Amino acid sequence: MDQPASNAATAAEQAAPSTLLAEHRAPDRLVVARGLFIGPARRINDDLYAVVKGNAHRERLTMQLEKGAHAHTNTYFGRFAASYWQRWTTATEVRVSVHLKVGKKARMRMLASDIAGHRRIVDSVHADKSGTFTIDAQLDMYVDGGALWLEFDAIGGELGISDVEWTVAAPEQIRPVAIAICTFNRADDCNLTIAALASDPTVVATIDAVYVVDQGTDLVQDRDLYKETSAKLGDKLRYLRQPNLGGAGGFTRGLYEVSAVNEHADVILMDDDILCEPETVLRLNAFANMTVEPTLVGAQMLFLLNPDYLNVGAEEVHIGTLQHGQKVAKALRNTSMLRKQQERRVDAGYNAWWTCLIPAEVVAKIGLPIPIFFQWDDVEYGIRAREAGFVTVTLPNAAVWHADFYWKDFDDWARYFSTRNSLIVGALHSELDAKALSRMFFRHISEHLVAMQYGLAYTTLKGIEDFLEGPETLQDGGIKAMAAIRKGRADYPETVKHPASTAPVSSAALSTRRASGEPSMMKTILAKRAVDQWFGRTQHGLTGVTREDAHWWHISNFDHVVVTDASQSGVRIRQRDKAKARALLVDAAKLLRRFRKEAPGVQQRYRDALPTLTSRENWERLYGVPRE
Repeated sequence: MDQPASNAATAAEQAAPSTLLAEHRAPDRLVVARGLFIGPARRINDDLYAVVKGNAHRERLTMQLEKGAHAHTNTYFGRFAASYWQRWTTATEVRVSVHLKVGKKARMRMLASDIAGHRRIVDSVHADKSGTFTIDAQLDMYVDGGALWLEFDAIGGELGISDVEWTVAAPEQIRPVAIAICTFNRADDCNLTIAALASDPTVVATIDAVYVVDQGTDLVQDRDLYKETSAKLGDKLRYLRQPNLGGAGGFTRGLYEVSAVNEHADVILMDDDILCEPETVLRLNAFANMTVEPTLVGAQMLFLLNPDYLNVGAEEVHIGTLQHGQKVAKALRNTSMLRKQQERRVDAGYNAWWTCLIPAEVVAKIGLPIPIFFQWDDVEYGIRAREAGFVTVTLPNAAVWHADFYWKDFDDWARYFSTRNSLIVGALHSELDAKALSRMFFRHISEHLVAMQYGLAYTTLKGIEDFLEGPETLQDGGIKAMAAIRKGRADYPETVKHPASTAPVSSAALSTRRASGEPSMMKTILAKRAVDQWFGRTQHGLTGVTREDAHWWHISNFDHVVVTDASQSGVRIRQRDKAKARALLVDAAKLLRRFRKEAPGVQQRYRDALPTLTSRENWERLYGVPRE
C-alpha cells in the first residue's frame, strides 16, 4: 500500500480567507451559458458545439462564416436546456445576445424543440450591418421537454459571430462557490484539470476558491504546470495534503473547509482525471443560483475514450437490490450526442461526483458524507439529501469527459468497497431484506466460481463480512481495509493482469473460442455449469476468450482460460481449482447464514452511528486537524 501523505499543510494553506467566499452582488442579467465553437482539447469533435455547412474558421468564443455558409448550435453544448430551467428555476424568460460582424447580410434565428423533437422558430433577426442583437424567449411551454438554440446564415458575404451569451434576470445576490478536486497520485491529470479551469478568465471570475486535496505521494504541487496555474489563480488556489481517505475523504475535505469559512457557500466536487470543460462550471453555478429550492446540480458524463458519447442522461439507485448507476426511464444511455439530443426532461435520483454542485444548505442540514473511502459515497449523500428534501438535477448540456466505465474490469479490489458500501447504504436507507440479498449474493458468488474468478468471490465475501463488523469498520476511514483486500486478493493468481504478448502460457496452444447467444433458463444453466466444473466435465486445454465473450456461462465450459482484461491492456489467466472453489463455497454458505441472522441488528448500529460518522468532529479526527 502507498504510504499516506503527510498532513503537512500550513495554516495558511488549510483555510481560505473569508473574503474569498463572500456573497456577490448580482448583475442585472446573469450569464447562464455562453456560445462556444470548439472544445477544450483537439480530441473533442467541434460538432458538439456548433455544426457548419460551408466554410468557416472557428475559435473558442468566435466563429467566422464565409459567404453562403450556415451554422447552428442544435448541439450538445450549443443548446439551452429550456425544460430544466422552466421546471426547476425562478427564470421565466431567457435572452440571447450575439455580436454579429456582417459583411453584407445575415440572418440569426432562435429555434425551439418539444418533447418529441418537433422544431419551431421562436424569432429571427435580419441584419445588414454589424452590431449586437438580442432575442428573448419565454420559458412557459417546456415542462416535460424541449430546448432552445440558434441558427446563423451568411448571406452574400462573410459573417463573424462572437460574444454569444444566454442570460436571465439575476437574483439579488450570487452565492459564493468553491471547487474541490480530490486526487491520489494523479499529479499530471490533476494539474491538467486545474489548468483547464484557470484557462478561462470568465470562469475564474465566477468561482471564489479552488481546493486541491492531495492524498498521494506524487505531489501535484511539484509539477511545473502547478506553479504556472497557481500564478493565474492566485489566492483562490488552496492546496491541502492529508492521508489517503479515498474519494469520500478527499471530497469531504472540500465540503468541510468551505463550510467552515461560509455556511452559505456552494461546493462543486470534481474528479482529478476528467477532461474538464470550464463552461460546465459556469452553467452549474448559474443554475444553482436560480433554483426555487436549494438543489444539487450535477454535470453529465461524456466518455473520455469515445468523447461523442453520453454515459447516461440521468441516474437513479435501486436500493433494494443494491444497484446504483441505473438509467432513469426514458433517459439516453451510451448515445452519440452527434446523432441524438435529449429532448425529454428526466429527473435524477442522484449525480455521481465526477462533477456535482452541493448547496451549502444541504451540508448545514444533513452533515458531511459518510467515511466509506470509495464507491457509493456520492449515492449515499444524494439519497440522504433527498430524504431531507433536497433534489438532484443532472443538467443537460453541462458535462465533463470521464474514463469510460466499461474499460474497467469488474474483477478489481474496488469490488470490495462496492459490496461493503452498498450494504451500508442499503442499511441506512432501506429495509435491507437479508433473505433476498443473501440469495442474490449466493447467485453472484456462484457465477464467479464457475467462471473461475476465485479472487472476485473472495472479494465479495470480504465485503459482506466487513459490513457485518458494523460501523467500527469505518473507524480509520478505509486505509486498513484497502491494504487488507489488496493483500488478500494476491492469493488468487487470476486477479493478476499480464501483458498479452508475454503472459505465462503457450501461445501455440492457445485457441480462441467465441460465445454463442445468451442461453435461456439461466438458473438451470448455472446449476449445470457448477456440476460440470465440480466434476471436471469441462473442455480441457488452453482457451482464449475475448472481453466481449467473457460471460460466466461461456467461460465455465473450460478449465483453463486466457481472458482479455476490460482495459484491453492485458489478459487474466483463469484455471479451475476445485479446492479453492470448495473452500469459498463453504465460506459463502456460512457467511450468508450469518448475514441473514445478524443483518437487522447491524443495520440499526449503522443508523445509530450515522450522526457521529458524518460529523465534523469525526472528519477532523480522520484528517488530523487539531480542534480549536
